[in-house]
Amino acid sequence: MDRLWTDFVNSDYHDWRGGERSEDRLGNVSWQQDFLDRWQLEAPVPASNEEESAMRSFRDDLQSLAIRLSNGKLFTEKDQAWLNDFMLAGEVIRRIITQDQGLGVALVPIHRHWAQVMAEVAADFAMTLVEGEGKRIRSCDNPDCRWIFYDDTRSRTQKYCDDKMCGNLMKVRRFRAKRKMHSNDEKNEV
Repeated sequence: MDRLWTDFVNSDYHDWRGGERSEDRLGNVSWQQDFLDRWQLEAPVPASNEEESAMRSFRDDLQSLAIRLSNGKLFTEKDQAWLNDFMLAGEVIRRIITQDQGLGVALVPIHRHWAQVMAEVAADFAMTLVEGEGKRIRSCDNPDCRWIFYDDTRSRTQKYCDDKMCGNLMKVRRFRAKRKMHSNDEKNEV
């Protein structure tokens, strides 16, 4: 299940098959627009160089925090203060709206800029933690992938971002390594 914050963090793409190809999608104008459209956010496209730099720094720090949490480390007061600082930039007003089931309250952003987008990303990450789901944050076990994901399995044992891609690739790698080790053992016996 994609979440706002995982989609943002995973804008730093690395070839999961182990190739040299990687791509920082934050600077890609079409990625920026698709991201905003997918999550119903608004900001000027393209982002300025300063905004891109701020987003990269935020993304890298958020990725590091997610990896630390996925490794069982604790969420610290320093982490909390850092997230709060980003959420502070996301000023909103409350509006009553009509929904399918009746009335609801919506939080409407006061500003439409990339700092607001980062505030929404930080808030989504914070909601993951508040809802007690921080233990479901994972980093793909494929060392070439670096994908961060939210483990929505019942057993909370998902190791790979995608079982069909990274999971199968790692299974093949383990099989080949065993086979190679077995063939080397046979050569050494002769």
